[in-house]
Amino acid sequence: MAQCEVCFRHCKIEEGARGFCGVRTVRDGIVTAANYGRITSLALDPIEKKPLYHFHPGSRILSVGSYGCNLRCPFCQNYEISWSEQAYRLEKTAEYASPEQLAETAAYYRKSGNIGVAFTYNEPLVGYEYVRDTAKLIHERGMVNVLVSNGTASIPVLEELMPHIDAMNIDLKGFTDRYYRDVLGGDRQMVMDFIERAVQLCHVELTMLIVPGENDTEEEMRALSAWVAGLRDRSGEMIGTQIPLHVSRFFPRFHMTDRDATPVRTVYRLAEIAGEKLKYVYTGNC
Repeated sequence: MAQCEVCFRHCKIEEGARGFCGVRTVRDGIVTAANYGRITSLALDPIEKKPLYHFHPGSRILSVGSYGCNLRCPFCQNYEISWSEQAYRLEKTAEYASPEQLAETAAYYRKSGNIGVAFTYNEPLVGYEYVRDTAKLIHERGMVNVLVSNGTASIPVLEELMPHIDAMNIDLKGFTDRYYRDVLGGDRQMVMDFIERAVQLCHVELTMLIVPGENDTEEEMRALSAWVAGLRDRSGEMIGTQIPLHVSRFFPRFHMTDRDATPVRTVYRLAEIAGEKLKYVYTGNC
């Protein structure tokens, strides 16, 4: 048995078994990623779709996903590859692409305006080794790397990746421990620590999906935006007010079809409140 140190769960995994994410496994006594190089999704997307509005706007980026996730969001848009039983069977059916193959594909699509690779769709950090190995090769080709993540990972994992990551969009899904623990199956403090360090190392934008009855109060948005506004760079200078926040509208999905879509007026009102502290606030799915 070995212990995984990727996230707060610290799963103790038997040889050949899987951790909570369905990806971390043990081979010859060493924790590794069963989804290494297994690709379930590949698309050339506008960079704004990540969403990143302040990083190479107007460009396109090759977006790649695998399978597995260490959260259990009941409204997941990509549940087929994130946390359903089907996702855990994808190790054998997903197409394999080595880091070299993916880097060559990214370079090929330069002629179509591609600037690099975005690791997205499922949670990339549960298979961070593939992100690391591929991102190195992308940089060698003079291209950029983007990480779209829920931020539920340890600082050592972040530090190992950051020399190779140019920009991140991180989901700050709410600002109460109850929501993270009881609805998402996560740990808010780990995400906050992750964000606090990430903003010191690369370009960061944040996304908050507004779910009716869960994280849609004005008080919560005031607390969240105040915390973001107080974030500092490596020198200690306060930079949080410059970090873009994307306030996004929820639609009924997957296991959360028991409520209506977020009222548009709620999204705009919460964005307005966030704008009291933050300079760049955007609304999405409206």
